Amino acid sequence: MPALPGHILPPFTLLAKPAGAACNLACKYCFYLGKDRLYPDSRLRMTDEVLESYIQQLLESQPAGEVSVAWQGGEPTLMGLDFFQRSVAMVNRYKKPGQRVACTLQTNGTLLNDDWCAFFKEHSFLIGLSMDGTVEMHDAYRVDKGGQGSFDQVRRGWDLLQKHRVDTNILCAVHGANASHPLEVYRFFRDRLQARFIQFIPIVERISPGVGLQVEEGEQDLAGGGKARTVQGDHLVSNRSVKPGQYGSFLIEVFEEWVHHDVGTVFVQTFDSALASWCHFPASVCINQEVCGLSLVLEHNGDLYSCDHFVESVHRLGNILETPLLELATSPRQHQFGLDKLYRLPVTCRECDVLFACHGECPRNRYPKSNSGGSPGGDVNGSNYLCTAYQHFFHHVDRPMQIMADLIRRGRAVAEIMEMDL
Repeated sequence: MPALPGHILPPFTLLAKPAGAACNLACKYCFYLGKDRLYPDSRLRMTDEVLESYIQQLLESQPAGEVSVAWQGGEPTLMGLDFFQRSVAMVNRYKKPGQRVACTLQTNGTLLNDDWCAFFKEHSFLIGLSMDGTVEMHDAYRVDKGGQGSFDQVRRGWDLLQKHRVDTNILCAVHGANASHPLEVYRFFRDRLQARFIQFIPIVERISPGVGLQVEEGEQDLAGGGKARTVQGDHLVSNRSVKPGQYGSFLIEVFEEWVHHDVGTVFVQTFDSALASWCHFPASVCINQEVCGLSLVLEHNGDLYSCDHFVESVHRLGNILETPLLELATSPRQHQFGLDKLYRLPVTCRECDVLFACHGECPRNRYPKSNSGGSPGGDVNGSNYLCTAYQHFFHHVDRPMQIMADLIRRGRAVAEIMEMDL
């Protein structure tokens, strides 16, 4: 198995899904709800046997220093508070000398109460809360099983987290309902919620024959035509998806607000990751790293998959109750999965002047295309659906990123850029 020259394998990370795809909401753009079809006869609940094996093997496989125990879903709080109390006890039992364990949990926030938030604070959890902006923007797609908006419950969850002073990160999907209102979205989080850590996640819902996808009223899949929009070849995306031009403009407008007013006080993951690239460090977000394969997913029953966006039978590496976690995570199959991101870059990416910051983004958003160059033999991935968005954004931020990178090299505060004439 060829290794990437000069590439050192850092410790891998895991997203554990203790309730699998189970969720109390039915967000219209959720790519994970349909994964319950992989386990048709399961209750979708992690047993204590899997929990203990996961915690023990994860901590044994990681070196000294900080180790992340990350929970995601579906909706992980469906497991109940007792489950996570047991998980913390197991972390304390199995962590090695010199290890500092950081626990994170991504939630829709609707089930939170004082007990949950007191627990998060006591054990220093970092909570990722999903919210898509104002009530109208959020409720467009983030609905419950009855189709009702979830904004009021999520806002209540946010307020409880702040009441208990829990470290919280906003996770905002960018889609058809909010992509045209970047400043309204950003200012809502910054000014109304007083949020200081924000992630923007572009929604790209590809519709292909045979793929189950929640469909908007009046919108049909490829076989039926309808409101879906043609993107490339035979592939379509839903109208919920953000358009490439929209997403590029969204990032640029938020960046302009941020770079003139909020550097050093508000932290936007996309901007932090871009700055790392301009400083010649690895991007902090996996989608913008040269290779992938170091962020794996553990399902409720112990099945390990290559990536959160590739939880499919072909990318199932094995089960940690049968094969050691470390062996699966470092297997030739997983190594090749990670290298494919680099080896299957199309010629357009290889010749792009912002490749150092983008690296082709996430392979899930690439479209199949024959004879594009890249790995030898067979079909390879074509250009990323969001390619024009990232080109526009990275070209726009080039000068301020260079300035901030220079400030860092000189030991100065990057916030000084707000005093400059840009």
